[in-house]
Amino acid sequence: MKQVAGTSLLVTIAETLTSEPTLKVWALDKLEKKTGVPRCQSSLVIQNGRKQFPISAFAALDDLSQLAVGFANGAVTVIRGDLIHDRGAKQRTVFESDEPITGIQFREGNVTALYIATTARILILVISGRGQGQHARTLDDVGCAVSCMTIDPATHDVVVARNDAIYYYGLHGRGSVHNVDGQKTLITTYHDYIAIVYPTATASLSKTTLGSYGASPGTNFNKTSTLTILNMDFHFIAHTEPLPSLIKTCFAEWGNLFALTLDGKLFRYHEKPLQQKFEMLFQRNLYVLAIQLAQRVGVDQAQQNVIFRKYGDYLYQKKDYDTAMQQYLRAIENTEPSVVIRKYLDTQRIHNLVDYLEELHEHNKATSDYTILLLNCYAKLKDVDKLEAFIKAPGEQRFDMDTAISMCRQGGYFDQAAYLARKYSEHDLVVSILIEDSKKYAEALAYVWRLQPQSAFDNFSKYATVLLEHCSEDTTQIFIDYYTGRFRPKKDAVVVTTIPANQVQSGGFVSTASSAVQNLAALLPLPYMSMSDTNSNKAGEKTETRVVESVDDTEPPPKYDIPKPRSAFSAFVDHPKEFIEFLEALVKTDNLAKEDRTDIYTTLFEMYLRNANQQSGEEKRTWETKAQKLIEGNEVNQQHYSFIHLTNFTLQIPIATSNVLLLSDLSRFTTGTTLVREHQNLHLDIFRSYTSAKDTTGAIRALNKYGPEEPQLYPAALAYFVSSPQILAEAGDEFDRVLRRIDEEGLMAPLQVIQTLSGNAVATMGLVKRYLMESIGREREEIAAVSRRCVISLVSTTVC
Repeated sequence: MKQVAGTSLLVTIAETLTSEPTLKVWALDKLEKKTGVPRCQSSLVIQNGRKQFPISAFAALDDLSQLAVGFANGAVTVIRGDLIHDRGAKQRTVFESDEPITGIQFREGNVTALYIATTARILILVISGRGQGQHARTLDDVGCAVSCMTIDPATHDVVVARNDAIYYYGLHGRGSVHNVDGQKTLITTYHDYIAIVYPTATASLSKTTLGSYGASPGTNFNKTSTLTILNMDFHFIAHTEPLPSLIKTCFAEWGNLFALTLDGKLFRYHEKPLQQKFEMLFQRNLYVLAIQLAQRVGVDQAQQNVIFRKYGDYLYQKKDYDTAMQQYLRAIENTEPSVVIRKYLDTQRIHNLVDYLEELHEHNKATSDYTILLLNCYAKLKDVDKLEAFIKAPGEQRFDMDTAISMCRQGGYFDQAAYLARKYSEHDLVVSILIEDSKKYAEALAYVWRLQPQSAFDNFSKYATVLLEHCSEDTTQIFIDYYTGRFRPKKDAVVVTTIPANQVQSGGFVSTASSAVQNLAALLPLPYMSMSDTNSNKAGEKTETRVVESVDDTEPPPKYDIPKPRSAFSAFVDHPKEFIEFLEALVKTDNLAKEDRTDIYTTLFEMYLRNANQQSGEEKRTWETKAQKLIEGNEVNQQHYSFIHLTNFTLQIPIATSNVLLLSDLSRFTTGTTLVREHQNLHLDIFRSYTSAKDTTGAIRALNKYGPEEPQLYPAALAYFVSSPQILAEAGDEFDRVLRRIDEEGLMAPLQVIQTLSGNAVATMGLVKRYLMESIGREREEIAAVSRRCVISLVSTTVC
């Protein structure tokens, strides 16, 4: 019998020993009124050359346009026509053989072919279309038993069951082979399965074969007819069951598989729901099959991920950590990361953990904690290449930038941390890393010099002390540029390390003045260049690192608010030389406010005096000269003078007189005090300051300078010269000149001179003998002159 799919038609073939077989088509939905049986639509006697041989095989197309009947004598008859409406049909014997026909199947396509199985061969015969009329072509020289050939509806290949295996045949020959041994009496297809019937005598499969299809070696099969359903794609037994009687036939209909036994019982089999299939596979640990099945039926990705995760757990329990990680990676979208991460925290499995964490970042499922963990793993593995590949990955940011930078710094990967900060324009962080972590002070300053004014100011003022310590010249220059309003970001800042010329390498080669040049544009971002690597010197050698601008930039400096000069003073606490350079540069500018200029001059004067006190000899005199010139105004352009009127005195520098006096006194800088008093016409005070200090040379110098204007200085000098024998000796001939000046100008009476000289035992009569003789002689002459005048006057009066 054959049910015509989609209709109520049934095709039957009946045969007797006395007549030829008869084919009938029944309309099951149309019943005869008299008998109540289905109506017979058409009837046909199948011809076999009047040879009385039983039918051994039968096949029909779904539309009944062609039918094929195989006989035990080796003949095949093809029937064509409209059997449904009984409009006539033609029959023709298309194949004859000496072997009995054991199976027939149609293959539809561009041509219609007929697979023919005998006890000795498998053949294919084209019965319509191109190639029609040719002889049957042998596909295999081995045949099969009756009912042991069926068609695969998916591929249109025939499936042949033999005792040793299951064979597939296509148009061009044998295809795949599946090792399923045991004598078989029937085979049929059902969805993706093949149903095989084993007779009573061989009712069990071998342990080896069943093992390859997923059955337990201990499975017990009773010696009866056994129905086994195999999934050939996935190589597993879907179902096996011994039946109490021999199976006559199996067929698939209405979505089910039916088995009819000789005792008249009909067994129905249907597929379990997909989820139950998975559960059964899980129970048997057949996770690979479960994955293949899920992909075959097209379950959603979430369900597949569940299977991957279960398979991963199974492999992990078996200590197959690498393969387990592969499954966890496949299920990453639907798996809680912490569950997997906890499994692989052991240092021996850190490589697996790295793979998983990297995949989390690829899927944007990583939190800052996972980023920290990944960077820690890189650090522990010392895998710089992977670390750089991670932070330099193109596309959108896959991690928390602050966390990544923090971990790179903690792990000692300072260059990578600087790269990240630079990539995301975190300029403050870049400078912080270069200075605090990498100790690359010149690179940090070069980077600062490329920033915009406000950002540059924030950074170089924050790290001014350390930058002055290691890059004093350039740091001082950036302070000068910024505070004088000339700061301009450098577009091509390079780092240059110079080695003193007296450092000669072994072998007679003299170190070049510039031993290494690094372009910051190449430094950040990568590749990284370490100053310690490129400029490694012998222990004890001193080098100087500078930042220079290799390209002149003629653009005007950007506008920015110039800070108060005093805000920079604290940065130079331990760097007096650089501080003086900074102050001297500010003095020469003309855009400073009055109060700022006062601060600068006062501070610069104080620094000069401080350096003078710390030096001696010629160095001391050099600094004192600078201080003197500063308060004299000799080194300052007249246009910068700011006059301060103090008590009828004009000082040509913006320093309060009290500050000059105070600083000079604290530093014992008499020149400063002298200049102030000089400008205030306090010449006597100047002279007294020298005498108080027992500075005879200074006193004489003051006397010579101010004496013509201040005659009272000579009596004071006289008293000072005779204050001690040492001072008198230092005065030398100056003592005589003072006496002469006093005498000539009549500044003191001789008696006053004698009283002054007799105040101590320093001056002797021999010292003043000449003065006294000249004074007495002069007195006598004056007396004589007066006497003569009186006599003349008396004579004149008498005469009169």
